[in-house]
Amino acid sequence: MKALVVKLGGSTAGHVEMRRWIDALASATFPLVIVPGGGPFADQVRVSQKRLGYSDEAAHAMAILAMDQFGIAVAERHERFQTARSIVEIADTLEAGFIPVWLPSVMTAGAPDIPMSWDITSDSLSAWLAGQLQADAVLLIKQTDEHQYYSSVEDIAAAGIVDSMLRDMLGDGMTLHIAGPAMLDALDLPLADFPGRVMMRNSYFEATGEQ
Repeated sequence: MKALVVKLGGSTAGHVEMRRWIDALASATFPLVIVPGGGPFADQVRVSQKRLGYSDEAAHAMAILAMDQFGIAVAERHERFQTARSIVEIADTLEAGFIPVWLPSVMTAGAPDIPMSWDITSDSLSAWLAGQLQADAVLLIKQTDEHQYYSSVEDIAAAGIVDSMLRDMLGDGMTLHIAGPAMLDALDLPLADFPGRVMMRNSYFEATGEQ
């Protein structure tokens, strides 16, 4: 069974939902890989960029390191979690029965298909990692339930819930799931199936050709 790539949003940091999601993911009976958001560490990069005036390229590199930092914080929250920096480390961690928490700075450094700008966030990097792992599905955990008002990746990108690069980063045949705090009360633990609402790639009108 291929692993589910799960992005744990940095927006959950400091909320009770973070602990609940960690407990739910740690109970999973299927393989998964956690991708951390940037959380408060990425927020500081944005604040500092305004003060210090560094480029978007520099900010991108710092935001990736922010994901590393949040990932380290997440990994110590459960004994099943272990940090992993490469495909080999991810595979070894899964083989040992643990859950990898991906620290992206090593794998993404210099990757030609990852734009060095704020246009790409941990949402798209989750899809990028799924492609590297040949995974079939990505789950984005958000600290909002606004996604329930939309049906496609295109729509949630237009609403600012995910970044604009996500649809292009999703591989052919890859399924996107998205979940917010309301989903937690509906979960059956231990987690035996991929949670979250499945989103279409395109909007209804684009998918059907209707006007």
